[in-house]
Amino acid sequence: MEQVAQQFTDFYYSTFDTDRSQLGSLYRPHSMLTFEGAQTQGAQAIVEKLVSLPFQKVQHKVDTRDAQPTGDGNSLVVLVTGMLLVDDGQNPLKFSQLFTLVPEGGSFYVFNDIFRLNYG
Repeated sequence: MEQVAQQFTDFYYSTFDTDRSQLGSLYRPHSMLTFEGAQTQGAQAIVEKLVSLPFQKVQHKVDTRDAQPTGDGNSLVVLVTGMLLVDDGQNPLKFSQLFTLVPEGGSFYVFNDIFRLNYG
């Protein structure tokens, strides 16, 4: 479980930081993203939202990563906290992100993705 969570988050943030337009394969038509309170559904719409974010460069640094099985015993809930730098800024922003990962074939896809910046 922890290994899956680490492999997934390593891939997700590496891809996000280099070319977030390539994240579409991680989502499905019924997947949902809640980004700072705004909900978006479907792989294409989620990628459009991520690509439209108002920064060119971003660098995530994961501080904590926790994983638990869901009620069906197959899916995972992954909670990530960390910091990110945007556009070569000097002041990192704290963030929290929660994923629900659902098995599909030999891998997982993102069913739910909730992202929040943590101010204060």
